[in-house]
Amino acid sequence: MPQPSDSPTQLLLRWRSGDQEALQALIPLVYKELRLAARRCLRAERPDHTLQSTELVHEAYLRLAGDRPVSTENKAHFVAVAAKLMRQILVDYARRRAAVKRGPQFKVELAENIDLPQTAQVDLVELDHALTRLSRRDAQQVKIVELRFFGGLTVEETADALEVSPATVKRDWSMAKAWLTREVGRSSIGKDRTVGAG
Repeated sequence: MPQPSDSPTQLLLRWRSGDQEALQALIPLVYKELRLAARRCLRAERPDHTLQSTELVHEAYLRLAGDRPVSTENKAHFVAVAAKLMRQILVDYARRRAAVKRGPQFKVELAENIDLPQTAQVDLVELDHALTRLSRRDAQQVKIVELRFFGGLTVEETADALEVSPATVKRDWSMAKAWLTREVGRSSIGKDRTVGAG
């Protein structure tokens, strides 16, 4: 049974060893960070999105509890993994809704985090496809995007989580932003929509 004195790192180790109660004890210790990650994931969604940050955190928790434990080294890495799950939840939600409504209503604003022009909006499913394509070229760059953009980690926290230097994170982050900007633009132009017009 988890003890009140258990640190997040100790709880993560116990969870990885199969102790589901450790995950239950961990969530209150990282709940504030999870809510912030959920807000970051949702802030660019349409204002009337039916999922709210609390629901997104709970859905991510259910997925974490239902799957086998994820290898995470520390609290920041765990929050980033949860943020990646939140991204996937939003993508799944957008796909289900798009199947019903058939249209590009599910857009995310990338300008603040990936340096697209201020008017740039990208379909969340398109972004997910672009990240999948990028993973075939450079899996580390995708991890950096997930940790920084979706997880909200700093360069230093990302470097710690991936066990690389901050300079490597900066370089790969810059390259990933440029690649995603180009790929998402191509995808949108192919659909007669312009990313970053104006």
